[in-house]
Amino acid sequence: MFSFSILSNNFKTLFRISIIFIFLQTDNKLTGRETMEKNNPIEEARRYVTNAEEVIQKANYDPELNIYMDGKYVKMAGNTLWNGCLVAMDAVLNIREGRRRPSIEKYKEAAGKRDRKLLAAIVAGYDNMHLYMGYDGNKGKKICDSGFEWANVIINRCALLYPKSGGN
Repeated sequence: MFSFSILSNNFKTLFRISIIFIFLQTDNKLTGRETMEKNNPIEEARRYVTNAEEVIQKANYDPELNIYMDGKYVKMAGNTLWNGCLVAMDAVLNIREGRRRPSIEKYKEAAGKRDRKLLAAIVAGYDNMHLYMGYDGNKGKKICDSGFEWANVIINRCALLYPKSGGN
């Protein structure tokens, strides 16, 4: 007599093997974003700035008070800007080791050895984007505008250095 339990156990095993195979195949593939970041990190960094521009629009600017009304979106925009700068700086400074996050001091040290203008922009941009906007959620329009300016300065400076970085 034929047993259905044998069939169901074989099906379960086959299903588990299929899931593991699919997982292993997809785990090693790069997503579109990761591919862009590896192929052209400067363009990826600029994409972060574009995303931050979209986010800051949600903060409801009040022209009478010259401030953004929602600090949550200011924080999100500041963090997005800084993350974009990190993408550009990582491409040029080559200081990332494994999964550990380098401190701002490591970025400053590497930038100081590589390009003094980049160092100056990192110092000002870090305070503005990461601390004032990202942590404090400073809603002042001048602070936010300055954050966008510093992000563009850092990314543009990295763009000048990027083709020449070659494994330094």
